[in-house]
Amino acid sequence: MRRISLLVVALGFAFTSAYAADVKLDGIKCLVNAKADAKADKSVDYKGGKIYFCCDNCPKAFAKDEKKFASKANAQLVATKQAVQHKCPLSGQDLNKDTEITVGGAKVQFCCNNCKGKVEKATGDEQLNLVFSEEAFKKADFKVEKEKK
Repeated sequence: MRRISLLVVALGFAFTSAYAADVKLDGIKCLVNAKADAKADKSVDYKGGKIYFCCDNCPKAFAKDEKKFASKANAQLVATKQAVQHKCPLSGQDLNKDTEITVGGAKVQFCCNNCKGKVEKATGDEQLNLVFSEEAFKKADFKVEKEKK
């Protein structure tokens, strides 16, 4: 029985490591310290995926106030291609591939040029929150998709 438990733990670690290895962190910044690069070995589980930090202190800061960092965490899930968009984050309508822009390092699409224009006019955190706030993330039906086997 102990051998089976050890095997299950080892396989779980191997699958988790394989999934994390597929995430590309080129150009991805830490959620807490936006000037520092995110590192693969400094991650925590989030919404079925992983979010990445620069050091051991940043995940602690994130855990203390997840709401404060939610938009950045959601954007990072999309920028690392762990989460896939299914609807417009403003209207919840079907996507128009001709409306694609990059927000917070992540490529996103909208239903129409009006929604795209609203986001393009916004700047900084306002723009990030329009697309990646908890409400927008749900409306856009972003889903973390596990690796394909």
